[in-house]
Amino acid sequence: MPEERIQKLLAKAGFGSRRASEELIAQGRVTLNGKVAILGNKADVSKDVVKVDGQPIRKLSERNVYIALNKPKRVLSDTDPNDPRPTVHDLVESSEHLFSVGRLDYDSEGLILLTNDGDLAHRLTHPRYGHEKEYRVQVVKRPDEEQLAIWRRGVVLADGYRTAPAFVKIESSAKNGTWLNIVMKEGKKRQIREVGKTIGLPVQRIIRVRIGTLMLGNLKPGEWRSLKPEEIRALKHSVKLE
Repeated sequence: MPEERIQKLLAKAGFGSRRASEELIAQGRVTLNGKVAILGNKADVSKDVVKVDGQPIRKLSERNVYIALNKPKRVLSDTDPNDPRPTVHDLVESSEHLFSVGRLDYDSEGLILLTNDGDLAHRLTHPRYGHEKEYRVQVVKRPDEEQLAIWRRGVVLADGYRTAPAFVKIESSAKNGTWLNIVMKEGKKRQIREVGKTIGLPVQRIIRVRIGTLMLGNLKPGEWRSLKPEEIRALKHSVKLE
């Protein structure tokens, strides 16, 4: 295998975009043959040892992995070496380094895609590709038409950020609130909760049911499955990788 820049190898191995991989190198979290790597280093993974946070990256000849997981509440969407709480990686049996696509906050539930396909992960997470994410959201009361209209056209949050237009409709009512169906093309941290708070609709529960063409289906919280070939093809086609 020819030598390649380390950030390119990291991206291929599922550590996000090349820019994200460059940040890992700049943070000193990447080593090459036992020494801290620097930007500009090249490596041949057939003979060199590249590690991130002390863990070797996968060999590029190994197969790609695509897993759909129903993240339960009180589980982190990704690994944080400074946080001892359980993560989605604790729920999945895989020896690969898997990148979390479509992160959810600690108290939210639903679909997360885990994969070591760096190109697909980058395309699905980068805002410019604008893939849809669909949620079932329980709010404390039934929204009025003005609240729905505000959410649909975009909301200015406390930090000054204005959310993009979203599809929002009432799905059903229950004793302890109302379920909404929400489809968005962006994913600012805790965005749904912040929008609900801003317009007077505190959010009780969030369940993501779709990422792009991939559906949660009947997976129970904590359950996971490998994607079917046709699901992988559909995801790649949706982000123009096929």
